[in-house]
Amino acid sequence: MIKFQKYTLSNGLRVIVHEDHSTPLVCVSVAYNVGSKHEHPDKTGFAHLFEHLMFGGSANIKDFDKPMQLAGGDNNAYTNNDMTNFYDVMPAENMEIAFWLESDRMMQLSFNEKVLNTQKKVVIEEFKETCLNEPYGDMWHHLSAMAYQQHPYSWPTIGKDISHIAQATLEDVKSFFFNHYRPDNAVLTIAGKTSTDAAVEMAEKWFGDIPRGNIPQISFSPEPKQLEKRCKTIRADVPSPAIYMGFPMADRLSKDYYVADLITDLLANGRSSRFYKHLYKEKKMFSTIDAFVSGYTDCGLLLIEGKPMPGVDLNLAKEAIWEELRQLMNVPVPANELAKLRNTLESSLIYSEVSILNKALALGYFEILGKADRINEEGAIYQSITQEDLMRVAREIFREDNLNELTYLPDESAK
Repeated sequence: MIKFQKYTLSNGLRVIVHEDHSTPLVCVSVAYNVGSKHEHPDKTGFAHLFEHLMFGGSANIKDFDKPMQLAGGDNNAYTNNDMTNFYDVMPAENMEIAFWLESDRMMQLSFNEKVLNTQKKVVIEEFKETCLNEPYGDMWHHLSAMAYQQHPYSWPTIGKDISHIAQATLEDVKSFFFNHYRPDNAVLTIAGKTSTDAAVEMAEKWFGDIPRGNIPQISFSPEPKQLEKRCKTIRADVPSPAIYMGFPMADRLSKDYYVADLITDLLANGRSSRFYKHLYKEKKMFSTIDAFVSGYTDCGLLLIEGKPMPGVDLNLAKEAIWEELRQLMNVPVPANELAKLRNTLESSLIYSEVSILNKALALGYFEILGKADRINEEGAIYQSITQEDLMRVAREIFREDNLNELTYLPDESAK
């Protein structure tokens, strides 16, 4: 059980404090309710660009790294489809440094052409390196566009097209910042060696006078139910064929999300998983094979990806995967196998709660989803999953007409 207190400042900033006096450290994180799904379809990649821009200096601070290093701390950030999170970890006695840094860049970034052009170049190079020049690197571009015909999950976090970042103007960037990176669109989480009173007092001191924003009210219509199989084959400069199967599934707060997560562990988590034992060890059909859930806030994807062994027919490889899926749909998972899965997941959750960083990030994440208390409910949800739940959700997800299938084939002409 992770105990915490929650407060809301007059400007709408939500403050969550978790005291943990077993550590000499404290983690300060600021989660913003902005990800790639909040972008305009013609101006994508902005949330990811801001992950970089937020380290480019603010109104009163030119260099974020130096004061953090002098305080004996470290900082970083991540962006995904749904949110962005900036976090700092340091000795507890230097906690106020993080409040100073985070509040200044929330108040106002240092907007100038030099910083923008520098960070645009960094992001464009990252786009080229990870998406254009990496084998299978554009997988998310193709699969997202296949699976999401209406929802803005149809482009990945890095952006739909490299030109969107290249053409971003200073006015575009300013508008995006003041529309999203405001206190009433954020959650400040403090976890570690601190008192709740001290943390709230610092939050009020450093963040209390930052004005509210005019946050756009964006509604996301649910993606219509998929009713037909969608397939795409790409010939590219890749070392071997690869299969990606994306099945639309439940949203992050649904119990069925947890069931789907458990299904992917059953299929592909560790040497006792079914894919590993049957398709890798016994049949030797795949050199690598994996399954996981996307973790999106709105309806996500259950992904299966595999690279067949040389000489293995692709259709036979796909059929071998379907044999395992049909087994899940039609034969109850043995009670001992299910109990092992549930206990392994619960152990992972407990282990993750040792780290103040993990606790801070999780509290901010669930509060952005609307319910920080969810952090203490996940273990019970996993433990409540039954054999019938697994079969029911498997039947709902693993349908031919619910499949987005992407296949890569080596293009000999590209060699």
